[in-house]
Amino acid sequence: MAERLIVIGGDAAGMAAASQARRRRGPDDLEIIAFERGRFTSYSACGIPYWISGLVPQRDQLVARDPTTFRDRFDIGVRLRHEVTTVDLDRREVVARDLANGGEVRERFDTLVYATGAHPLRPAWARTGVDGVFGVQTLDDGAALRDWLDADPRPSQAVVVGGGYIGVEMAEALIQRGLAVTLVEKAKQPMSTVDPDMAKLVNDAMRGVGVQIQTDLEVTGLQERNGRVCAVLTSDGPIPADLVVLGLGVRPNVALAEAAGLPIGPSGALRVDRRMRVPGVDDVWAAGDCVECLHRVSGLPVHIPLGTHANKQGRVAGVNIGGGYATFPGVIGTAVIKVCDLEVGRTGLREQDAAAAGFEFVSVITESTNRAGYFPGSRPMTVKLIAERPTGRLLGAQIVGWSEAAKRIDALAVALWNGMTVDDMTALDLGYAPPYSPVWDPVLIAARKAVEALGR
Repeated sequence: MAERLIVIGGDAAGMAAASQARRRRGPDDLEIIAFERGRFTSYSACGIPYWISGLVPQRDQLVARDPTTFRDRFDIGVRLRHEVTTVDLDRREVVARDLANGGEVRERFDTLVYATGAHPLRPAWARTGVDGVFGVQTLDDGAALRDWLDADPRPSQAVVVGGGYIGVEMAEALIQRGLAVTLVEKAKQPMSTVDPDMAKLVNDAMRGVGVQIQTDLEVTGLQERNGRVCAVLTSDGPIPADLVVLGLGVRPNVALAEAAGLPIGPSGALRVDRRMRVPGVDDVWAAGDCVECLHRVSGLPVHIPLGTHANKQGRVAGVNIGGGYATFPGVIGTAVIKVCDLEVGRTGLREQDAAAAGFEFVSVITESTNRAGYFPGSRPMTVKLIAERPTGRLLGAQIVGWSEAAKRIDALAVALWNGMTVDDMTALDLGYAPPYSPVWDPVLIAARKAVEALGR
């Protein structure tokens, strides 16, 4: 009898693990069944705002591999609209509810991959059953929001609650759909993933395209009319809205893991080792937005839910399940986001992260341009570096620019990954041509300023 691998979660991490395991072990040796509570597999959740805006015309463009592809090319059985409700480690079985047809199924496993992802924060005031309130975490969520936008009567006023990546991207997407948009943020300004001085640049850009931003404001409830949302209630009074999008961030989806007795780390996510095994349990692996991993700069366990990490972690788990050897070396938190025409990139630690990890550091901000100043299309670029004192080791970097910021944050991520100092970075042999960079690239200018701040 073939061994059986059960995968809980049919998106990036789960299907990457299944595919890698299949490449190393044939169907006569390993049977693979994946349970997915939604209607899609292996899709780009990061692309949902661009589908909402219309920039990506078709939903299916976001789907990398559908269940038919997994069945026909990989001999992987995918059960859509099946929600796993119980993981029984003693009996080595999972119990799943059939959301489409009713009833439940039980399947034994020899090996388990837990890849349940993360779920959006949904405060009590948003769980009232009022129509017109949406999270944007899955492709099913995006489809529901698209249907609402296209239905009669069409919404005209939207409130986005929360100013993280999803909130900021959805505010722009809804502006592009022609809605009046207000973004409500409990903190002093949106984009807490970068330091406040850099977030202000994002704030100004959003206001520039028509997003109304209200900060230091807490949402307390919803007002409804005929079962549909008509306003968001705040500590400063109501804000009219016939559409509400939640952008309050996500939390690791570990309820099943906790109920099964699997170990949860200090970040609130599932603990795994470098090979993506769950410690203390035989043949149970986990990957993706539900797990915590090591931050290579701070040395602390962190939960950073990104598709880049999920795909790599799923691949590592699948290689090991298939009999190979692979490890996941950790993260440094590199991310980039497009806000209007602004590119915002970050890697490593923010100032508050560096302080919390116990580093002494200097931080510098430099203003430069993305191209030679005389070249057409030259636009401003702001670079911030955080360096350890006295070693000069790079701890973190942030960039806000109108073009080519993503190019620079990747160079800084490589420097950070390899433990370079800002002294080392001043001599980096970066590409130069007037259409792409000043003769002194913004990265080099920032590194020189950091060296000066260290008293070199």
